[in-house]
Amino acid sequence: MKLSLSVRIAEAPCKTKLNVPFADVVGLARELGYRAVCLRASAGGVQSPPAQLAAMRKEVQDAGLTVSMVTADFDVPLNNEQGPNSLRDIRPSLDVAEAFECDLIRVCMKTPEDIRHARNAADLAAERGIRLAHQCHTTSIFEQVEPILSVLREIDRENFGLIYEPANLLLTGEPYGTETLQKLKPYLFNVYVQNHKLDPNGPVELETWCRGMQRFHHIPIWETGGVDFAEVMAGLQAVGYDGYFTVHQAYAEIMGPREAAVESYHYLTSIAEFK
Repeated sequence: MKLSLSVRIAEAPCKTKLNVPFADVVGLARELGYRAVCLRASAGGVQSPPAQLAAMRKEVQDAGLTVSMVTADFDVPLNNEQGPNSLRDIRPSLDVAEAFECDLIRVCMKTPEDIRHARNAADLAAERGIRLAHQCHTTSIFEQVEPILSVLREIDRENFGLIYEPANLLLTGEPYGTETLQKLKPYLFNVYVQNHKLDPNGPVELETWCRGMQRFHHIPIWETGGVDFAEVMAGLQAVGYDGYFTVHQAYAEIMGPREAAVESYHYLTSIAEFK
């Protein structure tokens, strides 16, 4: 696997801007030994002038890194009702991916009606050698394992797959270890990791369609009591996953991006081998 650092570690709670310059995130990733950065529209996306995207790509390339995935608009990570709109016109997102020489775009789906748009978008993406992927995510049709598999089979496109994210599966009460990963293996395009600790009196709440409102604590990846990362690593090893493994934690309200990136790197490299 190859470690990637998401700009989300430096993202404001609104998810539309970074708290530090993009160049600082890139420099941090290079300094610590990450192989890539994961881009979100908070740093640059469909709203950005082409010249800005070109300058950002040069920063990434000059650092010897790549862009592991792009989330090209604000609505996809906000997972709101407008989230699936990019599937109805995927071309601007494809342009952003091409600007960074990246072959993977994150998308959002909320209802079965989005499936036909996902097929059409995947066909357009395939013409440019680009893949699309949906994250395991609450309040989406990718909330639970079996429905995820059903939707992916119905989309039926080789270039449409899944971003495995165990913390969201934890929130929905779904298993996320080896057995689940064996089922998801044909569709695994990327891995996101963050950490939540379930607590009925926790300070954070998030709606799920399958279990109602869930309360929890945002905790660092290296802290126990949330996702069992030993189980995650064992499952990924069992299925032979060798793609990007992205630190996707929102740390803006917990600690600075440097501490988050450093401690995440040290913890993850202590429990798994990365190339």
